[in-house]
Amino acid sequence: MAQPKQKNIVERLAGAGEEAIHRIGSAPGADKVLGPLGALRDRVDELQKSVRAIDKLEKRLSAIEKRLDRLEGKGTSSPRRKSSSAKRKTAARKTSSSSS
Repeated sequence: MAQPKQKNIVERLAGAGEEAIHRIGSAPGADKVLGPLGALRDRVDELQKSVRAIDKLEKRLSAIEKRLDRLEGKGTSSPRRKSSSAKRKTAARKTSSSSS
């Protein structure tokens, strides 16, 4: 005859957990405990969805920041243009203020 397969520790813990949940569910006043636990599960699911949405937004934001950096000329040779335009503005101010 075949002997029954011996349960490993995980199977025993799973069985004990199921039994404990069944006992709690049938106990008086269990709805006061199980109701908030069910609501907690739903809230955790909502939180997980929100976190996934935040990850997507962060990726979009980083892409937009990179595009903005390229448009502003950060990290390229365009800072020379900015400095020359700043000199022109300063020269224009001096000219207009000296004529006043």
